[in-house]
This record gives sequence, structure tokens and C-alpha cells, in this order.
Amino acid sequence: MINLDRPLISIIILNYNAGKLLLNCVESILHSNYNNFEIIVVDNISNDESHKHCKEKFEQINLIENHENLGYCEGNNVGIRNAKGDFVIILNPDTEVDPLWLDELLSTYREFGEGIYQPKILSVDERNVLQSTGNKIHLFGFGYSRDLGIIDTNQHNKIEHIGYAAGTCLFTSVGILQRLDMFDPFIFLYHDDLDLGWRAWQQGIKSYYVPKSVIYHVKSYNLKWSAQKFFWLERNRKYCLLTHYSKETYKKMAFWLALADILIWFVYLTKGFVKAKIRAEQEIKKNKDKIAKKYIELENKKIVSDKEVIKNFSDTIFVSDNISRGLLSSIFNSLLGFMSRRARKSILSG
Repeated sequence: MINLDRPLISIIILNYNAGKLLLNCVESILHSNYNNFEIIVVDNISNDESHKHCKEKFEQINLIENHENLGYCEGNNVGIRNAKGDFVIILNPDTEVDPLWLDELLSTYREFGEGIYQPKILSVDERNVLQSTGNKIHLFGFGYSRDLGIIDTNQHNKIEHIGYAAGTCLFTSVGILQRLDMFDPFIFLYHDDLDLGWRAWQQGIKSYYVPKSVIYHVKSYNLKWSAQKFFWLERNRKYCLLTHYSKETYKKMAFWLALADILIWFVYLTKGFVKAKIRAEQEIKKNKDKIAKKYIELENKKIVSDKEVIKNFSDTIFVSDNISRGLLSSIFNSLLGFMSRRARKSILSG
């Protein structure tokens, strides 16, 4: 039984060459109003010694040094397995937190119960610019942050049910993570939070946005927009489509998925990332047996149908004018929206 009066919260920070950002993150946590927490820093063999500097400055942290780079997923799983609290927060090292962030997350949990929660995420450098007011899943497996890049005017000032909680900062119980078998190590990084939130949907576990809990984030401090990042995003998008949708659902949308894939090939070509797309396709084919096994596992656990889940999915991807005003982006989203709506109709009418 979870003690909701003043439960211990385990804050897990996965580090990989975060430099001073890691120290800034821990420093801000220590100024939290709620103080019944432990900080677990899991290091994926950083060569900048940021984890060692952090331990020297903040002796109270629990430092775990992995012997290899386990990626975002298994790296965080290591922290979860060593957590002593009833609740866990997964937090990026390139963040700073508002003093009331924990109080608000815990208060919302008391009100709404078992689920996965995320705070309002703002930019570290421009503290009135939003990075996420809740993440959403597109029907074709893309994930995106609502309100990314726009000015915060408290346009979403109420607790809301969302597609999935951002892996930048998510709060939940250890019990929920155990029920979901934690993060999927195969994904390694990127779409890790989308995968977790989607699997949660399938088991009737909702995700929420908590606007009064606030953190600040440096966007993509590590890989930024690179061919390697595009590889992980596309590989894991395909993986999620093949493991999360039933074969019946996938068959109904296969034609529109194939058309969308032609569009995606074109986008990768224009960005100079065709090799990344090829690698992603090769990885999916190479791991077809693993994908088949994961598919069966998730189908056996599914208690909410695909039809019910996709009612909460999007047909278009939000891209603010601050991020892209390009004609290509507009055309891509329009075509993607058309295909997605047709695919949705095929699924829901069947």
C-alpha cells in the first residue's frame, strides 16, 4: 500500500556527457519545496566526468556507473530497479525544476490516481517559450510535443488527459512501471516515452498533463537534429507500429501506411538522411523475430482495443511557426493528415 502523505520519491537522472547541465539540474532539485526524495544518477559511461563532478559536489546522490552505454531505456531501467521510493520521476539531466514541481505532481496523483504524469515544460533559455504541454501520438506512429516553440500564455491551464507523458520528465508509481515492464530496451532511445505511453493506453493506464508543475529544458542537448537521431526515430516508429497495432488493424491501414512511407522517403531525401532511413528499414527486417515475439506479448496484455486507443490519436503533427514556416513542412502535414484520416476511417468502419 502506497503512503500518500509524504511518500519517498525516487528521482532518476540518466547522464551521458551532460557537463554542467547535470550539476544545474541537481542543484535545482535540492531547492524543491517537497524534500522527501532520493536522487539517483545513472551514468552511461560519460567521458566528460560530469557524473564524478556531480558526486563530488553533491555527496548525497546515489551514483550508479554503467559499464556500457545502455541507452535511454535500459539506462533508466537500471535506476528504476535501484529506486527505494513508491514513486519514480524520470528526469533529463538538461533540466531545471521549479521549487513546487514535486508538490503539484504528487497532489495531482492524489486526485487522479494511477497514471503517468508530466509537468509543463518550458525552455531554459527562453522561459516564456513552451516545449511541451503534453505529448501526442499520430496515427502513423509519430510523436510530437503540443505547443512546442510557442509563447506560454497559460493556454492549457487545467490538468488534462494527454497522449503520453514526455520522457524529459515523467512521474508515476513504481507499480505502474513494473506492470508495464518498464522501458523497452530494444528501443534504446527516442520514442521510448511514446512506446511507454502507448502500452499504458492499451492497459487502461492514462497519461496526464499537470500545468502547475513546471520544469525548464534544454532541447536535444546531445544528438540534436542529426542523421543518427532520424535513424532512431524512424526505426522505433516502425517498431511501434508493428508491435502495438493488431494484425487486423495494421491490415486495414496498410495501403495508407505505404503511401505515407513514400512521403517519408521523400522527406529524408530532402534532408540528406536517406542512409538513415535505409538503416532503419534494415534494422526492422533484421529484428523481425524479436518484433514478432514482442507483438504477441503486447497483444496478450492488451485490454483496450485499437479502436478505442486511436480515438485519442492525432491526424496531423503540430509544428509552430517558430519551428518551421516552410512550404515543405506544410505540404507534408497536409498530405499526412489526408492519409491518416482515410486510414482512421478504414479502421473505425471495419
